[in-house]
Amino acid sequence: MKKPDWIKIRMQSGIQTNKVESLISDLSLNTVCDEANCPNRMECYKRGTATFMILGRNCTRNCTFCNVIRGVPDEVNPKEPENVAKAVAKLGLRHAVITSVTRDDLPDQGAMQFVKVVEEIRKAAPKVSIELLIPDMQGNKKLLDLIIDSEPNILNHNVETVPELYKKVRPMAVFERSIELLEYVKIRKPNMKTKSGIMLGLGETEEQVINVMKRLLEVNCDMLTLGQYLQPTTKHIKVVEYITPEKFDYYKDVALAMGFKRVASAPLVRSSYYAEDLQE
Repeated sequence: MKKPDWIKIRMQSGIQTNKVESLISDLSLNTVCDEANCPNRMECYKRGTATFMILGRNCTRNCTFCNVIRGVPDEVNPKEPENVAKAVAKLGLRHAVITSVTRDDLPDQGAMQFVKVVEEIRKAAPKVSIELLIPDMQGNKKLLDLIIDSEPNILNHNVETVPELYKKVRPMAVFERSIELLEYVKIRKPNMKTKSGIMLGLGETEEQVINVMKRLLEVNCDMLTLGQYLQPTTKHIKVVEYITPEKFDYYKDVALAMGFKRVASAPLVRSSYYAEDLQE
């Protein structure tokens, strides 16, 4: 399917972009920007921002939309939390977003690595706000408690798509488990900001999208992101439809009217795109 003009991205480079790429390489870090082939990565690098992806490059899930590679999981790097904190401090970030591959193979599914990253960032850059974009931890509340008690400013978990498409898009995930995760955060820490996001263009209907919004609001989710799904390679699930910018504006208006505190909705919006602005 031919991409419409509103999806086309102007390539960007420059000193700041090179600085970010060099820093990430020097500290042996991964970013979801590169691993997921994010369309905004050059723009974000130019602004001096990046979303750090911890726990290696290999994911244990088999989502059909995601460009993150699957394979034998990497060894957990004990220096990674400190290195992420160094990068956050050197880049002068005011808002740090930390995500990870899903690590169903680990006893704690990577929960303690998230905790250690938060601890190291607090030491290296105490004024930085921290957003954790976490996997579902298989719904394990004890592991969620560890992450919640690390006190991130925002706890983000994406439902990714409507439940009717989960078997095709997220075959190893469960929509209601993700909803329960977001609900549990609010039960444990009512004042902690929660956030979730969905991709559009996979064949979902307007009614299904609005139903997802309703479910997220039922568990008091504060923030919502909506963006266009883009097929990373020919091996991934195909785009069914390119949603117009006007339709994204419509969804934003609907979401705000329904009660979300913050909404980012546009074709190139991703969960961490301009996240520092959404959380303020």
